[in-house]
Amino acid sequence: MKLLLIEDEIELAKSIQNYLESNDFVCEWVKNFSSAIDKIAIYSYDCILLDIMLPDGDGFDLLTELKKLDKTDGVIIISARETLESRIEGFNLGADDYLTKPFHLSELLVRIQAIIRRKQFNGSNKIIFNEIEIDMLSKVVKINNHEIEITKKEIDLLLFLIGNKNRVLSKAAIAEHLSGDMADMLDNHDFVYAHIKNLKKKLRNAGCHINYIKTIYGLGYKWQDE
Repeated sequence: MKLLLIEDEIELAKSIQNYLESNDFVCEWVKNFSSAIDKIAIYSYDCILLDIMLPDGDGFDLLTELKKLDKTDGVIIISARETLESRIEGFNLGADDYLTKPFHLSELLVRIQAIIRRKQFNGSNKIIFNEIEIDMLSKVVKINNHEIEITKKEIDLLLFLIGNKNRVLSKAAIAEHLSGDMADMLDNHDFVYAHIKNLKKKLRNAGCHINYIKTIYGLGYKWQDE
């Protein structure tokens, strides 16, 4: 899962980024309004953590920009501004949640997970697709009720594919989801092919009766139930 943290308090940002990455998220961090605008124009995120008081702009304007771009990224406002008016304005502009500083990182994690479940998987902690069951909290994958060995990246890839079923996902989109903007620095996206190949093999060996991951030549991959 890929997050964008927009926060100008360096120590707070570093602690949030380190904590979320230790919980298996890809977390990109920008310090100001202009960098955030560049990010949201180019990339998509499972959730954006937005400080509304930025040194070179107002975070509420970023919410407006997300609307203009027809983005569906989840947004949690993280702010020291604790007024009813700012909360109402944030929600009216499309924010999904509002967390007042200071806060516990564990609470932030729970709220992020809740938004991702609600937006992508109808609020459920367990994702069931035919014989496949994924527990998003314990990071356990079962095929026909038998747990399989699977890496964190493979679980993230599996959730990304299922969450976008019947949509063609390019190698670049998958690379970006798994690695964040680091994917732009790579010469190629061969690691995507390796992850896809390994995931297909594990699903097949565990007894999946359908090859769900389709290769769309020249375009990318698609999760499809035959």
